[in-house]
Amino acid sequence: MMNNQILQSPMREKGFARLGDYAAIGEGRSVALIAPDGAIDWWCAPNLDSAPLFDRLLDPEIGGFFQIVPAAPFRTERAYRADSNVLETTFITAEGSVLLTESLNSTLAGRLPWSELARRVEGVEGHVELTLTLRFGTLAETCSPWRDCTEQGDVYHIADLMAMLRTSDAWQVTERGDERITATLKTSPGSHALVALLVTEREPLAVPDLSAIDTRIETSHTAWCDWTRSLSYQGRYEQHVRRSALSLKFLWYSPTGALAAAATTSLPEGIGGEKNYDYRYAWVRDACLIIKSFVFLGALEDCKAAFSWLSKTIIRHGTALRACYTLEGDEVPAESYPPLRGYHHSQPVRIGNNARDQLQLSMYGDMLATADLFIQAGHVLDLSTSRMLGELANHCADSWRQKDCGIWELPDEHHYTHSKMACWLALDRAVALAKAKHIEPTWLERWQRERDRISEWVEAHCWSETRQAYLFYPDSEDKLDAALALMHRYGNQVNPDRMRATYRAIRQDLGHNSAMVYRYSGVEQEESTFIACSFWLVEALAAVGDVPQAEQAMEEILGKLCQRGNVETFNEMFDVRTDEWRGNMPQGLSHLALICAAQSLTDHG
Repeated sequence: MMNNQILQSPMREKGFARLGDYAAIGEGRSVALIAPDGAIDWWCAPNLDSAPLFDRLLDPEIGGFFQIVPAAPFRTERAYRADSNVLETTFITAEGSVLLTESLNSTLAGRLPWSELARRVEGVEGHVELTLTLRFGTLAETCSPWRDCTEQGDVYHIADLMAMLRTSDAWQVTERGDERITATLKTSPGSHALVALLVTEREPLAVPDLSAIDTRIETSHTAWCDWTRSLSYQGRYEQHVRRSALSLKFLWYSPTGALAAAATTSLPEGIGGEKNYDYRYAWVRDACLIIKSFVFLGALEDCKAAFSWLSKTIIRHGTALRACYTLEGDEVPAESYPPLRGYHHSQPVRIGNNARDQLQLSMYGDMLATADLFIQAGHVLDLSTSRMLGELANHCADSWRQKDCGIWELPDEHHYTHSKMACWLALDRAVALAKAKHIEPTWLERWQRERDRISEWVEAHCWSETRQAYLFYPDSEDKLDAALALMHRYGNQVNPDRMRATYRAIRQDLGHNSAMVYRYSGVEQEESTFIACSFWLVEALAAVGDVPQAEQAMEEILGKLCQRGNVETFNEMFDVRTDEWRGNMPQGLSHLALICAAQSLTDHG
C-alpha cells in the first residue's frame, strides 16, 4: 500500500507548502486541505464552492489558516485510517511524539446541519509542546472578522459565516482577538485534548458538547468504513482503487448528488503561468466519468444520485449542453479575479469559470455512454430521462459537423478528432439504447446513418498516413491528443489497427516513451504530465488487446505517484522534470481514471 515520505520541518518555501504534500478531509459537503506542518490552508465552508474561510494556500500574507504544530523542530508521518477519510498525523520531536486525528464530522444518518471540523491531540511518548494558531480569512480583504462574546462562548462573524472554536481545558488560550486565536498545549503519554471549529452560514449555530464532537470522529470513521466495505470491486489494484474511491467521495456533494471536478481553485498547471482555473463546479464530462467509476465500484447509491442530478440539470437547462454547472445545478458564474497573490505568484486567481460558454461536442458521447452503463448496472430510466437522452442524440446528430473547443476547452475552435469520435459514440450508444427499448426508437435509423457518416468523415479527414496516427484535428501538422485514449470503443469497432498505432504514437510523442503523458502536442512548455491521460492510456491499451504494455504502464505510473508523501491524494498533473505535483486537488479525473484503468486490466488481463 502506501509508503509515505517522512517529512522534516520546516516544510514551507516563502510561506507555501508543496502542492503534493496536502491531505484532504471532507464530509460530503466541503473539503479541507491540511499541510504536513498541521496547517489547514484551505477550507471553503459550508460548501465546496463557498468563499474560503481559510485561503493561505493562495496567499500566505493575508490568507486564513488553522494550524496545530509542535513548538520544537519535528518530523511528520501521516496516513488515512484503513478504509476511511479520517486522517492521522504523528509529529515526532526530540522530546516525544503526538498523534493528531482530524475529521470533518458527520453522523451515521448523514451530514450534520452545521460544519464541524474536529482535531484530536493525543500524547504518545514523552512531552510535546504544541501551538495553535487560527487566523480567519478576509475573503480577499472584502470583510473584517469580528468577535462577539456570548453566554455559549466567543462567536466569530466572517461576512455571512458564524464560527466558534471549542477547546478542551488542557489548551491554554494566549490570544483571543477579532481575527486571530492562539493557544498552547503540553502533552504527556496518554493525554487527550480536543479542538473543534463549528461553522454555519446565515443560520443559528448549535454548540454541542466536546465529548459529542470527539465521539463523532469515531462515528465518521465508522461511516467511511461502512461505505468502503459496501463497494463490490474485487479486481486488480484493489487497495489503490479503494483509496481513489474515497478521494472521489470528497467531491460528491451530498445535498444534490453533484460531482465537483476538484475542491480548489487557481492551483497552477505551471508555476507563474495563467492556467489557474476554478474547478469547484460540476463538469458534465467529469461527472459522467466519475459515474462510470462508481458503476465499476458498485457504489449504487452514489451512482444513482449523481446520474439523477445530471439528468435533472440537463432537463432544466436544455439539450444544448453547458460544459459545467454549479453544484446546485445553476449556471456557473463568469470569472472574477480576487486580488490574491496566487500560489507562488501564479496569477490570476479565478472565481467562476468561463468554460460555461463553450461548445464541447464530446459531452453527448459522455452522457449517452454513461446512460448505457447506468442501465447495465441494473438501473431503470424514468420517462423524462429517456426522452431527454433521445433529444440529446438528435441534437448530436445535428451538431457534430460544427467546430468546437474540444475536451481541453481550448480558445481555438477546430474539428477536434476526439469530439467527432465522441459524437460517433453518442449515436452508437443511442442506437443500442433504442434497440433495447430504453429510449424512443423513432429515430433509430437516422442515428445509425449519422453515426456511420461520422466514422467515414473521421477516417477520411483525421488519419495521417505519414504520422500513422489519428491527429489532434485535421491538418494539425502531426499534432496528437492523449484524450483519444477515451475512444477505444470507437477504435475497436471502426479501425482497431489505426487506434493501436495512435496509442503507440501518443506514448512515444506525448510520453517521450514513458507512461506519463502530456495532454496534447506542444503543451509541455506550459504544464506538466496529465495524470488522467496516463491512466486512460492504460485503460485503452488493455481494451485494444495490448495488455502487457498496459500492465507495465500501470506499474510505472503508480511507482511514480504513490510514494510521494501525499497520502495518495492526486492533483491534476505531475511534473516529471521536478517530481512536483501541479494543478487543483483532489482531482476527480485523476482518481476516476485510476479506477477505470484497474477495471480495464481486470476485464482484459
